[in-house]
Amino acid sequence: MDKSGCCNHEYPPGYVPEHHKNVDESHDHFLISSEPLSLDRACALVRNDAAGAISTFEGTTRNTFDGKGVVRLEYQAYEEMAKKEWLKITQEARSKYHLLGTVMHHRIGEVAVGQTSVIVAVSSAHRADAINAVHFLIDSLKARLPIWKKELLEDGTDTWKQNEPVNLDVHQAATH
Repeated sequence: MDKSGCCNHEYPPGYVPEHHKNVDESHDHFLISSEPLSLDRACALVRNDAAGAISTFEGTTRNTFDGKGVVRLEYQAYEEMAKKEWLKITQEARSKYHLLGTVMHHRIGEVAVGQTSVIVAVSSAHRADAINAVHFLIDSLKARLPIWKKELLEDGTDTWKQNEPVNLDVHQAATH
């Protein structure tokens, strides 16, 4: 279904049209890659003439953690399970927010300091939906996708990191 003009209609508060609730891989994109990620590419994938907003999150490798120098991160993923969970997460996001397109891209392998580890991008007719959906999607990705991170430190040690628990109940549905 062509979604290019559908968001020009007024809907009651909290209502999300049926055609916005279903994951459509021509508008919803998932990638796990050992290659560098591109924010420009992610934005191009969600760009839509009906969009009044594109919101993004780009997670990068920082050079310190808890006062210790970080050399790089290494990621591993259970890709088949991650894609299945991505479908569920994207379906949930589409049921909460008026979305035109979504992107969730994640690196695996070595990610040096300053490089991008994860990108989330969404497009929507309205900024609130775009901003809130990005927050929901990154929190859900961190909490639910089977992707694991190891920090390699300057002192030669390394540690597998566990994601902090996330309260996904704080994410409210669209209200316009």
